[in-house]
Amino acid sequence: MSSRSYFLLLKDLRDLEENQYTGITAFPVSEDKLKWEASIEGLKDTIWHGIYFPLTINFTAEYNLVPPVVKFKLIPFHPNVDQHTGRPCIDFLDDPRKWKTSYTLSSILLTLQFMLSNPVLENPVNLQAAQTLVENETVYKLIVQRLFREKLPSNLQTTHCLTLIYVLRAIRVSFDDYHKTWSDLATSKAAESFRTPLLENPGFIGQYHKWKKMEQKHQKEWNLK
Repeated sequence: MSSRSYFLLLKDLRDLEENQYTGITAFPVSEDKLKWEASIEGLKDTIWHGIYFPLTINFTAEYNLVPPVVKFKLIPFHPNVDQHTGRPCIDFLDDPRKWKTSYTLSSILLTLQFMLSNPVLENPVNLQAAQTLVENETVYKLIVQRLFREKLPSNLQTTHCLTLIYVLRAIRVSFDDYHKTWSDLATSKAAESFRTPLLENPGFIGQYHKWKKMEQKHQKEWNLK
């Protein structure tokens, strides 16, 4: 219990308790202080605000010479979080060469909190999330809201997420097609066959009088139609 990592992690714990960072909690779950559980809430005025993501943080006896292993237990639909492992794509966590001994547990959690609302779209680890965000940010926000406001079990998140993507994209494509079709009609010139007023067509006049008679005779049924 007198290892270097133990005392450094005690110092990290005191830092968290003294500063009480908004939306961040963390505590050790093992006597040697090498295993931790934490929770981060999305920043205020972002789509992630009000959503809490639990994490596990596993240190080694070499801390703080090497970074810990951090994983989301509730995996966000995010370009920089691996959807299978829950590991965030943070350079100093992925590459020990970029880790600095000045980094603390607080700095790790603050970085993750900032990452949620500031995704890096270069070399994303969740391609589906990145593609959705690039193509339509509104759809991306809807998916996040549906996935995490409803607090779905983690084993259903991926399936539900893919279903939402397909449905919302289908809605968007249908609207695009609709808008394009009717925009073309509104701005195009009518064909010659459609320039003749309907009332000049004898066949139409006869049909029109038949409709009027049916309406007067069966007004209630006609209105329902």
